[in-house]
Amino acid sequence: MIVTITPNPSLDRTYELGTLVPGEVNRAAHDRLDPGGKGVNVSRALTAAGHRTSAVLPLGGLSGQLLADLLRRQGIEVEAVAIAGDTRINVSIAEDGGSLTKINAVGPELSAAESAALLALVRDAQKTGQDTGNDVHWLACCGSLPRGLAPQWYAEVVAQVHSGGARIALDTSGPALLAALSARPDVVKPNREELAEAVGRPVHTVGDAVDAARELRERGAQQVLASLGADGMLLIAEEGSWYGSAPVAAVRSDVGAGDASLAGFLGAGGAGPEALAAALAHGAAAVQLPGSVMPTPADLDPAAVVVTADIPLERPLRG
Repeated sequence: MIVTITPNPSLDRTYELGTLVPGEVNRAAHDRLDPGGKGVNVSRALTAAGHRTSAVLPLGGLSGQLLADLLRRQGIEVEAVAIAGDTRINVSIAEDGGSLTKINAVGPELSAAESAALLALVRDAQKTGQDTGNDVHWLACCGSLPRGLAPQWYAEVVAQVHSGGARIALDTSGPALLAALSARPDVVKPNREELAEAVGRPVHTVGDAVDAARELRERGAQQVLASLGADGMLLIAEEGSWYGSAPVAAVRSDVGAGDASLAGFLGAGGAGPEALAAALAHGAAAVQLPGSVMPTPADLDPAAVVVTADIPLERPLRG
């Protein structure tokens, strides 16, 4: 059992069209509505891969009801805190050339009572799994914190999860990431921009990313799974350091690709080069699917993945 925690979930509406023309009426060739939020996407990817998962999240309004319904239709267990505000709706516009324009709503503000209830629900989800014989091996805390939750909220979750005997993966950024490091999360999953922000300096090469990831470990993270976009991924841990890549011919949509990578990593045990290879395979498959569709095992191409302990430190990063 892998439990995901998404403090600021969303409904994600994706429109696919040839070319976006600002200021004009644009007609979509295809559109879809998916459950959204980083932890929600991790649960969706885990379910698609055949793992059992439960999604813990605050939900409010008609959009919240629809989000819960969509998740349950996909076979995902939902543990929700009812909130006064409405769950946000995000919009993505995917163009044929691979360009993606995203409009993310700010989301509701949680009250102190709602914040406490969400933290209690995390504890209950972990205990319920133990009581029913479905041991919770991992909890994944993912995404931005909504208004009303202090940056230290994730640190509280990390401490609570560890006290219950489970491991925790953290995929967030900014003050929330920095505040949680001292609680020693088992793995953090920053991208290149989040790495640079965390250490306060640019990340131009693979070596720069390695140095930044090692600094996060020095601050408390037990493992750093760093996404470098089209340039691959890094795993920096006490047991060793590895670099991997999985080239794709064309990107259709990168919405949720990082979340699919984290799901692949956790589903493969959450440690070592084999888990890194699974993360790369899931991420590469996700970017070739529409909207935020999560890959199934049939979409994966493990043969395209290369993982090595010989890290190309001097390689420049694109973009």
